[in-house]
Amino acid sequence: MSISPPRPLWTGRTLALVGILLVAANLRTAVAALSPIVGEINVDIPLSSTAIGVLGMLPPVCFAVFGIFTPVFTRKLGLENVLVLALVAMLAGHITRGLAGSLGLLVLGSIITFAGLGVGNVLLPPLVKKYFPDRVGLVTSLYVTVVSLSTLIPPLIAVPVADAAGWRVSLGLWMLPALIALVPWVTMFIRHRVETSPAALDEAEPAMLGKIWRSSIAWALAVVFAASSLNAYAMFAWLPQLLIDTAGVTPAQAGTLLSVYAAMGIPCALLIPWLTARMKNVALLVYLGVACFLIGDLGLLLAPATLTWLWVVLAGLGPLFFPLALVLINLRTRTHEGSVALSGFVQSVGYTLGALGPLSVGLLHEITGAWTAPLIFLICTVLAVTVAGAVIARPHLLEDDLERHR
Repeated sequence: MSISPPRPLWTGRTLALVGILLVAANLRTAVAALSPIVGEINVDIPLSSTAIGVLGMLPPVCFAVFGIFTPVFTRKLGLENVLVLALVAMLAGHITRGLAGSLGLLVLGSIITFAGLGVGNVLLPPLVKKYFPDRVGLVTSLYVTVVSLSTLIPPLIAVPVADAAGWRVSLGLWMLPALIALVPWVTMFIRHRVETSPAALDEAEPAMLGKIWRSSIAWALAVVFAASSLNAYAMFAWLPQLLIDTAGVTPAQAGTLLSVYAAMGIPCALLIPWLTARMKNVALLVYLGVACFLIGDLGLLLAPATLTWLWVVLAGLGPLFFPLALVLINLRTRTHEGSVALSGFVQSVGYTLGALGPLSVGLLHEITGAWTAPLIFLICTVLAVTVAGAVIARPHLLEDDLERHR
């Protein structure tokens, strides 16, 4: 893989950097803003355990579906244009959720929002590769840190805002970050149309999209990403209720602990991309994530009321798989086209499997009336990741992998 010589981060690409970071700031707000205020929503819109499970399942399902189609969209319109459309979808979805008067509208608004988020998820790695080929690790670290912050903040303010102004305001206010994120990309779009000739689109070749299903590195990354997605979205949907039931905390305390869980993504975002770019054996990071998941989940299973914060912290460190996979999408590809194809594949497959998390946990809890079976289920999903570590450790490129299958 060719690496461009480093140049100053801001030179000639300030709008792109600001735009990437602002998009990252929107990628989890809608996910983390709902579960802490389920009780308030339930007063106006009755929500069963199954309904909550479905709402929790929607993010990874939408991320998966739109992850599949995003490379096709970029072939027609280009990376930046598709990203603008994704931000418009986020904006419309937040407004619809805030105005929802029924479960159907709440689900519809969530689908629209998560569709935009799903497209943004897939586009950020290739956008980093396009604008910052010399700073892949650094910019990935920056934007994953912002994603972590966008996961941490909503649970902290969701309950206070809902108490002060109602749950509709608490859900709808996240339209503002989406609106702000449009500014640099619309500005780039206008400048591009006025000042320059159209550039060649960064697209994944149809043949590459067809062959990627036979790539070992693609499947290994998808499994790692899926484990992170499944466990993280299960926790975002159910951790507050789990802690209220088993650890005896209040709803406000449960929201704070959910923020603690989300906050663990910040050190992971800062360190994991840097380590991934420098370590010879990145499988060690996979095994570290597995260990954190196991200890955290076992703690919540066996002693939830003792050292609750420690189990939440460890469970929150497990999704270090997320920044690890995002960096490897670029480090294991040679071209922009390969990055788009691998990003779409990894995230669509990963989020498809990840969608099983919230719904499975909800169904197991509803059937058993307890949290033992759901936590055992999550532990089993993490153990499956150990097999992918050996494949990820090999520093081979997607394009070379696909050549062997011609």
